[in-house]
Amino acid sequence: MNASIIDPLQGDFPEVIEEYLEYGCMKCIAFNRRGTLLAAGCNNGSCVIWDFETRGIAKILRDDECSSPITSICWSKYGHQILVSAADKSLILWDVMSSKKITRIVLQQTPLQARLHPGSSTPSLCLACPLSCAPMIVDLNTGNTTLLKVSVLETCNGPTPTPPSRNKCSDGITSFTPTAACFNKYGTLVYVGNSKGEILAIDYKNGDVRAVVPISGGSVVKNIVFSRNGQYLLTNSNDRIIRIYENRLPLKDEVRALDDLSENHNVLNNIENLKAVGSKCLTLFREFQDSITKVHWKAPCFSGDGEWVVGGSASKGEHKIYIWDRAGHLVKILEGPKEALIDLAWHPVHPIVVSVSLNGLVYIWAKDYTENWSAFAPDFKELEENEEYVEREDEFDLIPETEKVKGPDVNEDEEVDIITVEKDAAFSDSDMSQEELCYLPSTPSRDVPEQQEKCVESSSKLLDSNNTGSPLSEEAGPNGHMMNHASSPLEDDAGRMKRKRKPSEKVLELQAEKVKKPSKSSKLAKPKSKSLADQDNDNATNHKVVGKMTELKKRFGGICHYLFPTSYLSLGCLSMTTREH
Repeated sequence: MNASIIDPLQGDFPEVIEEYLEYGCMKCIAFNRRGTLLAAGCNNGSCVIWDFETRGIAKILRDDECSSPITSICWSKYGHQILVSAADKSLILWDVMSSKKITRIVLQQTPLQARLHPGSSTPSLCLACPLSCAPMIVDLNTGNTTLLKVSVLETCNGPTPTPPSRNKCSDGITSFTPTAACFNKYGTLVYVGNSKGEILAIDYKNGDVRAVVPISGGSVVKNIVFSRNGQYLLTNSNDRIIRIYENRLPLKDEVRALDDLSENHNVLNNIENLKAVGSKCLTLFREFQDSITKVHWKAPCFSGDGEWVVGGSASKGEHKIYIWDRAGHLVKILEGPKEALIDLAWHPVHPIVVSVSLNGLVYIWAKDYTENWSAFAPDFKELEENEEYVEREDEFDLIPETEKVKGPDVNEDEEVDIITVEKDAAFSDSDMSQEELCYLPSTPSRDVPEQQEKCVESSSKLLDSNNTGSPLSEEAGPNGHMMNHASSPLEDDAGRMKRKRKPSEKVLELQAEKVKKPSKSSKLAKPKSKSLADQDNDNATNHKVVGKMTELKKRFGGICHYLFPTSYLSLGCLSMTTREH
């Protein structure tokens, strides 16, 4: 739609289902940084990449060793690599352009979520959240894993540090519940939400817990995610409340800021010190919940600009998406088909939400734009009916008389910079020296074998009809000459070559049936042919009708013509005789 007639005062959030994508049974989705490509993990272990602008499949990544459902999918910062986690406990790193598998690592637990390090263009580390194990840092080059702490034990002498484990989980892995974790914007810290209702800021390089933020209610944290700009942190707890925290730390020097805060609160014991530092790091900003239905939330996240918060209903049999503004107001509830929602994502740039249903379909929710011309100029007026308008004398002059008196405000001698590229606020952390992968070259797909076989069969039928000289290939022309329509698709009356349309399958089938069945004209010839006796009877009847009309004319003269015109009498008598016959 033309951007010039879009009302800028309308809410910048999706409203209706624009279309849906279908390929196998998709389970999870993720956009690249620019939102030009959409990756979806499927139930058969493959990963399909959609060109989101054309809505066509750009590439399919498939590993012969993996046939289990994909549990999560993650793009690298500049889109050259994709990390997928599968239900067979594997992590697979793909090169997107070449479709080659870079590495495959098998863990001891099924990873529910895996995220690449956001600070590197070619990341070698990822954060994995297993099903029944603590979150871990995985070295994609060596395969080594480092478990992260999920709690701080308070004792009389302070917390007892737990040394990080490598390559295997501890014996008590079954006591862990699925724990949510995520990197901050630049990947200097890992924020972990544990089963005690706490948020831990962890320096993953040495495994130290740098801050603790208690959550009111102490419910299990199911999801934790940062906004795109790193200013806000979202948590989804088991108490059916989505909480937004404001990040008070500087984005690029978070570790140094934590060191300064720790020194200021060094007089307290260790656990109190961590909580005091945590209160300076994150402050509660908003809480979102459905106070009436008390639904659990699925895959909550921020919009691309961080102005909106979206969460899907976890109830079975309904596909509902709730949208709040950052001030805490519920602005929209999107209701989809009667299918459960299992994943969703907000487009990084546009007001578009993509959701995944339990049946494996991907629904694209977009804004329902309405034209409102009066929203663009303060002096624009909508007319109920046509009005006569008298234009000014200088209305269409290049320089109106009213402006000739004023001097030009534009400095015509000033040089205009057309080389410098201004950074987009949404991609302010982009490194211009790094080439970002935004689009994939399209590869032509071959025809389905079934269609090729049908084409071969139809061409063979056409050749057979030409060779056998069947009625399919020869028809009488307007001058009585036989015309051969199927002899060649590229011939002209003057012997020149020209392209003619190839007959479709339906036409060929009808022509074949026409050859097999006898023509209808021969069947209908017998009923139409009458005996000589019948024809004589018809002629006698017509003579009687004409005789009666002549007699009426002689007896009644003009009155007969006035009441019963000759045409009416003849038609009526003929119809009567036809019915009698």
